[in-house]
Amino acid sequence: MSTKERLTEDMKQAMKDKEAGKLRLSVIRMVRASIKNVEIDRKKELAEEEVLDVLAKELKLRRDAMAEFEKANRLDLVENLEKEVAVLMAYLPQQLTEEEVRVFVADAVQETQASTAKDMGKVMAALMPKVKGRADGKLVNTIVREMLNN
Repeated sequence: MSTKERLTEDMKQAMKDKEAGKLRLSVIRMVRASIKNVEIDRKKELAEEEVLDVLAKELKLRRDAMAEFEKANRLDLVENLEKEVAVLMAYLPQQLTEEEVRVFVADAVQETQASTAKDMGKVMAALMPKVKGRADGKLVNTIVREMLNN
């Protein structure tokens, strides 16, 4: 079952669950609307990988907003966004641990023969297709910087 089909089925189930699925239902509807908007913009149906890209983008938006709300000390909004993130995470592939990301980064550094921070672009270009959707870009970027500055 594709992610889009799963979203549709889960939306139907959330509607049937009435009150218990309100947050889940709203998050699924927002994600489905984002996917539909991208499909309209590109004038084609999205492939599975492109749907996962949209999901990852939605997740990133929520995480960025959470950071801003934490700075503003709006813990009520942070709590709500954490719940939304949990709903979205169910549709993304299993996320890599920091140790697994470090292994991928080390391989990419060796593969590109990078040695300084100037080579970061080459490393990221080689690395991102391998970890796309499975690791947070900020984490990957931080680890690459750390390894190249040593």
